[in-house]
Amino acid sequence: MDNGGFCNDNYHSGSSDDELVDISDVTVNFSEDVPPLDRDYSPYVNVLGNKAHSLIDLMDDTVPGIGTYEDFNTIDWVREKSKDRDRHREITNKSKHSTVALLFSISDAFSGWLLMLLIGLMSGALAGGIDIAAHWMTDLKEGVCLNGFWFNHEHCCWASNETTFQERDKCPQWKSWAELMDGVSEGRVNVLNHFMYVSWALLFAFLAVILVRAFAPYACGSGIPEIKTILSGFIIRGYLGKWTLIIKTITLVLAVSSGLSLGKEGPLVHVACCCANILCHFFTKYRRNEAKKREVLSAASAVGVSVAFGAPIGGVLFSLEEVSYYFPLKTLWRSFFAALVAAFTLRSINPFGNSRLVLFYVEFHTPWHLLELIPFVLLGIFGGLWGAFFIHANIAWCRLRKNTRLGHYPVIEVLVVTLLTALLAFPIEYTRMSSSELISELFNDCGLLDSSKLCDYTGNSGSTSGSVNATAANGLGARLAGPKLYTAMWQLALALVFKMFITVATFGMKVPSGLFIPSMAVGAIAGRLLGVGMEQLAVHNHERDIFRGWCSPGADCITPGLYAMVGAAACLGGVTRMTVSLVVIMFELTGGLEYIVPLMAAAMTSKWVADALSRESIYEAHIRLNGYPFLEAKEEFRHKTLATDVMRPRRSDPPLSVLTQSGMTVEEVERLIADTTYSGFPVVISQLSQRLVGFVLRRDLFISLENARRHQDGVVSVSAVLFTECESPASPGAPPAVKLRSILDLSPFTVTVHTPMEIVVDIFRKLGLRQCLVIQNGRLLGIITKKDILKHMAQMANRDPESILFN
Repeated sequence: MDNGGFCNDNYHSGSSDDELVDISDVTVNFSEDVPPLDRDYSPYVNVLGNKAHSLIDLMDDTVPGIGTYEDFNTIDWVREKSKDRDRHREITNKSKHSTVALLFSISDAFSGWLLMLLIGLMSGALAGGIDIAAHWMTDLKEGVCLNGFWFNHEHCCWASNETTFQERDKCPQWKSWAELMDGVSEGRVNVLNHFMYVSWALLFAFLAVILVRAFAPYACGSGIPEIKTILSGFIIRGYLGKWTLIIKTITLVLAVSSGLSLGKEGPLVHVACCCANILCHFFTKYRRNEAKKREVLSAASAVGVSVAFGAPIGGVLFSLEEVSYYFPLKTLWRSFFAALVAAFTLRSINPFGNSRLVLFYVEFHTPWHLLELIPFVLLGIFGGLWGAFFIHANIAWCRLRKNTRLGHYPVIEVLVVTLLTALLAFPIEYTRMSSSELISELFNDCGLLDSSKLCDYTGNSGSTSGSVNATAANGLGARLAGPKLYTAMWQLALALVFKMFITVATFGMKVPSGLFIPSMAVGAIAGRLLGVGMEQLAVHNHERDIFRGWCSPGADCITPGLYAMVGAAACLGGVTRMTVSLVVIMFELTGGLEYIVPLMAAAMTSKWVADALSRESIYEAHIRLNGYPFLEAKEEFRHKTLATDVMRPRRSDPPLSVLTQSGMTVEEVERLIADTTYSGFPVVISQLSQRLVGFVLRRDLFISLENARRHQDGVVSVSAVLFTECESPASPGAPPAVKLRSILDLSPFTVTVHTPMEIVVDIFRKLGLRQCLVIQNGRLLGIITKKDILKHMAQMANRDPESILFN
C-alpha cells in the first residue's frame, strides 16, 4: 500500500469481521503519568489555510496524551522502541551542528548511569533502614534494653561485661517483659512473656494490614508476580507509585516483626522498583517512554535482590533469569552498576553490625566427599516435592480466599493467622526466633565455644557438655550426639511441619510477604536434620569401607551446616524454579565458594522434580490466578492450530468494528468510541473493500477528537475525519475536516489466515505485540490480540480461558 494512502474507494468486498480488545471492566485513571484530557491544548493546534476549510494536523509528539496508555492495557513495544530510535537519531544529528546540542547529547547518554546511581543509593538506604527497624521490633516482642529502648537484644548485650560464651545472649541490661514487672511469681514468667509476645505480634500485624487496606492496597504480597507482568509490558498504574513505596516500606517492617512466616526479600524487589519508577519521572527519556522505563525496572529488580541478600551478582542474574522480559546488553551493565552501588550503600549502613555484607556468613571450609552427592540429591528431591506441594496448596488456598467470603475479611484473616503463628511458635525455640536467625543458626558449624543445643556432643567417656570440648583430641567420640542435640532434633522436626503448613496460609495475605526466607528455612531445617543423621551414621560406622576415608581422629566427618545450606537452596529452587541465579545468590549469601557443586546438584535436581509435577513456579501460578496477560517465554506452544482458528470475529460474532480512511464524520467516530470498549480500531479503505490501511489506538483517537472540538473553530459533528493526506473534495461552506493521519500506524503487524499459531505466539513473545491483524490478499479478515492467544493457550491446556481478565 502506498504511504500516502488511498484517496478513493476502488476495492469492493463484503467481508465482515471481529471485535477487538474488551476493556469494559477497566477504570481509566489519568491521575498518574497520563496528562488529563481537559488541559488547554490550543498552542499545539496547527491550522492550515483559512478557517472554513482548514485541516487539523495532530502530531504525535506535540499533543499531550497521544502515545500514552490506559490502565490495565499492554504497551506497544514496537512503537516505543521506534520512538526512542527517532529521538536518539534527532539528538545525534543536532549534536553535529551545535555545541549546546552536543552537551545535551552527552548528558542524555549519561542520564541512564546517573539514574542507576540514584536507584542504588535510595534502595540501599531504604533496605538498611528496614533491616535495622525489623531487627529491633522483632526483639521488642520479647523484652527491652534498659540502656536505651532503641537497642535490639544483640546490640544491648555487646557492651556488657557480664556476658559469657555459654550465655552470650543474656545480660543484665536486657530485661524480658516479665522481669520488668515486680511481683511476678516464677511460675507465671513464661505465661506473661508468652502473652506479651502474642500481643506485640497482633499489634504489628494489625497495623500492617490496616495501613495496606487504607492507603495502598497494592502494597500487599510479594510484588514479584506483578513486577514480572509489568516488565512484560502491562500497565498497572499506582503499583509502583509513591504511596505504595511509603506504605510497603513501613508495613514490611511491621509484617516481618510480627513473627509471621514471611520474608522481606521479595517485597524489597517491589520497593526497589518503586524507587526506580519515581526517579524515572525526573528524566524525560524514561518518563515518556514505557519501554525505556522497563529497562530501568529490570535493573531495579537486580538492585532489590542485591540489598535483600547482599548478593549483587546474584541480583543481576535473578533479574535476567526470573523477572525480566526484555534485557538488552546495556541493561546488564547498568544492572550490575546499580546493584554495586546498592550493595556499597547497604555495607556503609552496616545493618547487621558484623561489618559484612552477607546475611548468613559461614566460617567452615571443610571439604565435602564425593559420595555426599547422594544425600545432596536427596535434598534436591525433597526441595522439588516441597515446591510442588507448596505451589499447589497455596494456589488452592488463594483461590478459596478469592472465591469465598474469606476474601472479604482480610483484617480478620491476618489477625487469626498471626494469633495461631504466635501461639504455636513461642513454646519452641526454633519457631520463636525469626526465620533469618533460624537459618543463621542452622547454617552455623559447631566451634569450641558454641553453646547451641545443635552443638551438644559428648566424648567417649560419656560426659556431656554444651560444646565441642577438649575431648575432640581423644578421637571420633567428640562428635557423638548428646541429649540436648536429640532434643533439638525433635524440636526441629516440629518446626519443619509447622513452617511447611503455616507458610501456605501466610503467603498471599494482605500484608507484604516474601517467600525466599520461609522457603529457605524449610530447606535448612530438613538439611540440618539430614546432616546430623549422616554425621552420626558416619561416626558410628567409621570403620566401614564407605566411611573410612571420611573420618579421621580429631577431624569432623561431615559438616551438618553444609546440608542446611544445600537444603535451603533446594527448597527455594523448588518453589521459584531458579537455577543459575539461585546458586550464585547462595554462595554470595554464605561466602561458601567451595560448595558450588553441591548447590548446583541440589538446585538442578529440585527443578527437575518440581517441573515433573508442575511446570509453573509460584510467581507464574499467581500471575495465572490473577488473570494477568503474561506470555511465559519458557512455555512451549506445541499445538497445530492456525491463525484462523484463533482470530476474531467468530462466525456467531458481530462484524469487526473498523474505521474508514475517509467518509466518516466526527459524530460517527465518536459514536463508535462510545458504543464499544475496544482498545483500538483497524482503518480500511472502505466498508465494502475492507482493504487494510493501518491501525489506530482508541486513546489516541479520543484525545485527538477532543482536542479538535475544543480548540479548532468550525469543527462540528458533521466534520469529516480523514486518515489520509489527500483531502476529499468538499462542498462550499462545508465544515473543516479533522486530519488524523499522524496518529495512524501505517505498518501494523499482519499474518495470513494460514500462519501457524506457533509462529504467531513467537511473534507476540519476541516483539511484545498488543495485537496482530489477520489479512488475506490485502483484505482485513480479523484480529488476534494478546488476550486471544492467552485464552487459546489456556483452552489447549484444559484450563478455563475466561480466567484471563485483562488485555
